[in-house]
Amino acid sequence: MIIDFHVHCFPDDLAAKAVPALAAAAGETAYTDGTISDLKRSMDEAGIDISVLQPVATRPGQVEGINNWLEDVIDNRIAAFGAMHPDLELRHVTEALERITDMGLRGVKLHPDYQDFFVDEERLSPMYEEIFSRGLYILFHAGVDIGLRPPYHCTPDRLAVLLERFPEARVIAAHMGGFAYWDTVEYMLIGREIYLDTSYAIDYLGTERMSYLIRGQGAEKILFATDSPWAEQAEELEAIDDLELDRDERKLVLGDNAARILEI
Repeated sequence: MIIDFHVHCFPDDLAAKAVPALAAAAGETAYTDGTISDLKRSMDEAGIDISVLQPVATRPGQVEGINNWLEDVIDNRIAAFGAMHPDLELRHVTEALERITDMGLRGVKLHPDYQDFFVDEERLSPMYEEIFSRGLYILFHAGVDIGLRPPYHCTPDRLAVLLERFPEARVIAAHMGGFAYWDTVEYMLIGREIYLDTSYAIDYLGTERMSYLIRGQGAEKILFATDSPWAEQAEELEAIDDLELDRDERKLVLGDNAARILEI
């Protein structure tokens, strides 16, 4: 089974506006039109069995609506993490997490740059406690976001502080722990109890260093991910095949680790 752990889609009417605008802001090419139907086309072409939506609520008021939409689109090929926002009142955080748990989702997505918070802020402790006490994961956008200006809010050193503060934390750091911060990833995160996803990293790291980081962290803590529509799923899958990994390591990265997190 091949699972892409980090993709983005939008409701059809929103996708037609959001994807071109985001692509223009970042100077990037979109490889799908941002709809579920086009994602499934891409999955079919690449041979991917399941993709995991990672939604970003840019305002607290979007959380409920995004999670409603997720409930409508999840099926045997589309999984998801829930939407969450750090500026929700704690009682609404609790309500949202109860809903996410009832939907069978295994975590939430946070994007500290879009949501304007530093990942290690003390004020977020109550939200983190609510999330981690339920055994849920958080997938963070980590490192540079090429569509935004600094400061960047989720760097490897700040993630290390979070892991020290919450030993029970279940954390996935996108972009191999921090896009464009990979030297810091190597000495601040490698060896810690944290998953790294491969999204938007191989082309920048190269096969040799990517393989080195995967083996340093252990293949059992790496998740295949593409960040679709911002990368082509088939090409990212081919790039994994070029890495210096054995058959068992590839199997873990491409699907076994994700299946364990998703409990499928």
